[in-house]
Order: sequence, then C-alpha cells, then structure tokens
Amino acid sequence: MAMQEKLRIEDLTTCNQAMARCLQLAALAANSDVPVVLLGETGTGKTLLAHAIHNSSARAGRPFIAFNASAISDTLLESQLFGHERGAFTGAQQSVKGKFELADGGTLFLDEISEMSPLAQVKILRVLEYGEFERLGSERMLTSNARIICASNCSLRERVRRGKFREDLYQRLNGLTLLIPPLRERLEELPALIATELKAAGLKEGKDIAAIHPEAMEKLLHHKWPGNLRELSHTVRTMTLFCDGPVIMPEHVVFPPDLEPDRATSELANSFPTLASNNKENDAGTDLSMESAMKRHVRFVYEQANQNQRRTAKLLGISRSTLARYLRDVAKK
Repeated sequence: MAMQEKLRIEDLTTCNQAMARCLQLAALAANSDVPVVLLGETGTGKTLLAHAIHNSSARAGRPFIAFNASAISDTLLESQLFGHERGAFTGAQQSVKGKFELADGGTLFLDEISEMSPLAQVKILRVLEYGEFERLGSERMLTSNARIICASNCSLRERVRRGKFREDLYQRLNGLTLLIPPLRERLEELPALIATELKAAGLKEGKDIAAIHPEAMEKLLHHKWPGNLRELSHTVRTMTLFCDGPVIMPEHVVFPPDLEPDRATSELANSFPTLASNNKENDAGTDLSMESAMKRHVRFVYEQANQNQRRTAKLLGISRSTLARYLRDVAKK
C-alpha cells in the first residue's frame, strides 16, 4: 500500500504557522462529514491531504475514491461518476459501478473540480442535493453516502464571479475551505522536507547518502520551487540518481526546465486575506534566512553522524572550526 494511502493527519508535521493552521482545520474536518474544498497550487499536496483527512475520519475503513474532473467529455464523465449498464452506449459490454457508488460510505475526492463542464456541474449538484443518481442506461435510482472532498488550483469563488462555476454547487461544496500554502512560503520547512525526500529516494535507488554539500544545499534553498512538493520530490530523486558517493554535490542538483508559478496564485491569495495577513505577521517571528536554514541542515547532519564532529565536517565539506561555529549558534537558540 502506498504511503499516502496510510497517512493520517497526525503523521503530517510542519514548522510553518500557515501550514500548521491548515492541518488544524484538516483535523477538525476529519471529525465531521462536512464537505471540504482544498485550494492550492499544482503540486502542493492536495491529494495527500485528502487521503490524510479520510484516514483520520470515521470513514477510514471504507473506500477512498479519487476522480480527476479535468479534460474529460460529459458522456464519459457521467459514466465514470455514475456508472453505466450493459449496452448503454457503444462499447459498454458490461455493467460498471461509478465513483459515487464505489465511494458509498467512504470518501469521494474530486480533483480539479473547477474544470468541470456546466452540464457535469448540474449532474453533481443533483446528487449532492438529493443523494440519488442513475447509471447510464438505467431507470433505477441509486443512493450514495459518500463524503465529498474536492480540490482546485484556482479560487472557486473567483470562478463563480466570472460565471464559470455554479454558485449553488459552490455553496454545496464549500463546507470548509483549506488553503495549502505554496512551498516558497514555507522555506523554513525545506531542510526537513529535503532530508525526508532524500532518505526515501536513497532507499528506492539503493544508495546510502549521508549529507548534502553546503553549496548544493544553498542551490536548493535559493530555488523558488514553482512546482512545489512535486518538483521537490522529482529534484531530490534526480540528484540521488546522479550522486555516486555519500554526499550530494552542487553538480548533482538539476532543476526541471523553466517552470512558471501557478497562474492562480494571486486569485488564491486574494480569496484568503485573513490568512495572507497572518502570514505576514508570522514572517516577522520566523527566521527564513539562508544562514538559518544552513544551521538547521548542519544540525541535522550532525545528529545523523551520531554527533561526531569530525565525520560531520567531512560529510559537509567544511572545516571543524566552521562546524563548531554553526553548532554554537544553533545551541544559543
């Protein structure tokens, strides 16, 4: 079973205050059946959080069914969501259950819901209002008690304002909205996230990588991460493949070709003015400098080396005196 299929809210940790607030709200959502909207740029971990909410809820023993609503025809979408009977259309050789039916008693995760066509929005609204639907080619009414979690990389409120999304469907879905901050606003988490991804990548590739050279770490910390956690995972996996020793060197750090930040970023930020202002307040009390991040990384390598200063300095490629200065600065905090 994949890691995310077992993940619970309590397994997710953060040192970023905006993300901590998001996880607090996610824990509240897990204790109820309220519909949840997850907003965040591409790659921020919306599917991961949806799994965690489901696994932390009373529905954990029931199915988690995911469905991507983008780039799909109305007929195929209807068949996928509600199922079809044999002979309902050309190629329908047997009866098939839809996502709503499969998710009965569990959770139905609707990803990229903002991209649904107007007709699909009408059909989903009917299920949410009455809890009933029909398979294609059938007149028998079926019911589903699926809990709905949906995700979007743009503001549904803004889509409603532009006439691209039904307001009545938005009101049905918007029981609780969680905004997942992009990685560039969670820089203090980077050393820990990189260490976690490096450990996982090392296990997959069968490599024992003990540390990251300071110059390589500086490249990682200066990157803007437009692809968020997905890009981070890809980058760490790639540099693990390139590395042929115990230390990640600067030349091993290769980023994907020019990615642009998600176009919906400003819309999402404007949808949550309170959260945005809180982030500004939080920044004043959080040291996000490269120097601070490097100190945290040095401390991590020091612990991994069983607090052996000589081995730590060798792994990091720095002098014993420089290491001692870093450790003294960390100890003062």
